[in-house]
Amino acid sequence: MRPRIPSVPPLALAGGALTVGVGGLYLAGLLAGGDIDPGTTVRGVDIGGLTRTEATRKLEERLGEAAPRELAVTVGDRRGTVAPQRAGITFDIEETVDRAARTGGADPFSAIGGLFASGGAVEPVVRVDEDKARSALGKLAKTLDQKVRDGAVAFAGGQVRQVAPRNGHALDVDAAVGPLRGAFVRGEAGSVTDLPTRETKPKVTAEEVRRAVREFAQPAMSAPVTLIAGGKRFTIDQAVLGAHLTMRPDSAGSLTPHLDAKGLRAAPAVAQPLAGLPATAENATLRLDGDKVAVAEDGRPGQEVTDEALSRAVLPLLTKSGTARTGEVATRVTQPQVTRANAARLGLTEKLSSFTVNFEPAPYRTTNIGRAAELINGSVVMPDETWSFNRTVGERTEANGFVEGVMILDDQFTKAPGGGVSAVATTVFNAMFFAGVKPVEYGAHSFYIERYPEGREATVAWGSLDLRFANDSGSALYIQAESTDTSVTITFLGTKKYDEIESVTGPRTNVKQPEDKVSTDKECVPQTPLEGFDVTVERVFLDDGKEVKREPFRTHYTPRDEITCE
Repeated sequence: MRPRIPSVPPLALAGGALTVGVGGLYLAGLLAGGDIDPGTTVRGVDIGGLTRTEATRKLEERLGEAAPRELAVTVGDRRGTVAPQRAGITFDIEETVDRAARTGGADPFSAIGGLFASGGAVEPVVRVDEDKARSALGKLAKTLDQKVRDGAVAFAGGQVRQVAPRNGHALDVDAAVGPLRGAFVRGEAGSVTDLPTRETKPKVTAEEVRRAVREFAQPAMSAPVTLIAGGKRFTIDQAVLGAHLTMRPDSAGSLTPHLDAKGLRAAPAVAQPLAGLPATAENATLRLDGDKVAVAEDGRPGQEVTDEALSRAVLPLLTKSGTARTGEVATRVTQPQVTRANAARLGLTEKLSSFTVNFEPAPYRTTNIGRAAELINGSVVMPDETWSFNRTVGERTEANGFVEGVMILDDQFTKAPGGGVSAVATTVFNAMFFAGVKPVEYGAHSFYIERYPEGREATVAWGSLDLRFANDSGSALYIQAESTDTSVTITFLGTKKYDEIESVTGPRTNVKQPEDKVSTDKECVPQTPLEGFDVTVERVFLDDGKEVKREPFRTHYTPRDEITCE
């Protein structure tokens, strides 16, 4: 008999077969070897079934090609580009591979599941260097930031020009890092990313510009204006008006008109008509009839047009039309100090003193002495006022009518502008001396000059030495100045306080002899020798033939060395 073989239940067979199949699949899963699920891609790069090392190498080679070279961005309405690499924005390959790799263990279910998994598309991990990103965005801001521009109204050639307002945009660098990273992640060709900005609105709006043009600018340039000043009538056209007219925003952003009245008054269309007006008052011209004062010509008021008056006259006319664009400019009237009516009341009744200095003729002397006399003539010094030579004559420059001449500098003759004016200073000093008024500042020449009375002469230097006297006579003083080619005469008119003024000159003391010197200076002027000395001159005041008081004037002269020019 054959042995009996036991029967196996169907379920048991199936279970045995299943056990063998699962073991085979588990073993196949373990032997598959790849860390990345099949079908896994990163930006189109297939890394499915690769190990981490293989996936890393492949992405390093291929993923960079998929990265955008430049990112198109806008800041406000301006467009630019940012290079991601310079901005520190790159793909993190290792982190990307970690993200794509399977995370399951070696258990049967994970291993067997890996045989049937499909990875799909994985987004790459992006790394951002914050410092580099901010630096790149900061550079971008310098080119794309837009300053706010207020609306404006301008005038050119008699025409109105409008400037449209514009919003200001400043890139918000900190807030822009995120959007820039997002643009890199998306990597969409041709896309433009709007970066966040801080916007500034203009203070002067387009609506305000339209209002200013409508209500002021267009009427202002519609026609010339006509002005009347001191009886003189003149017209200013639109081109001249516009050259000195602006519209400026106030604190609320409203445009208001402003006129540069000083500039307008200097324009030939205005300056020439106004030049015919006597801007300053002119005193009456006095003359002597014997020793008594007579009025040769009456004084004349001055009519001055100020900048403020010109502006007040012009601005209201600009918004008017037709004949209403004509107006009068208020003038500031100044009265002369001396007139025919008040000369006697001021005490200008007689000659107080007169002195003449003669000099050798020379073109520079004639010019400079004549110009100084012209500026001094007609000076009025009221009681207790101080008169100044430098203030009255001004700086001795070519612009003031003076030429180069010979003067004393550093104890020797030299060439300088205004040479010869000391003759006028000496003449004024002597007229002051014999008029009996009080000297305030004066100085003699460093060495003696023979044509002047010793101890009774003066020189002046702009900025360092002046000739000044105070009018302590109790009445007004009037100074007459006349010159010829060889002389200058100064006369003081007023009311005598003393019957007579005399001069007493003392002996020379402390006499010193000059030296012989040679000069190679190109401005050298030959000089003859003369001794130096000290001298005292006394001013004697007399009333009714009796001496009232004496005043000493002490002067020191250095030797005048002989100068030979080589």
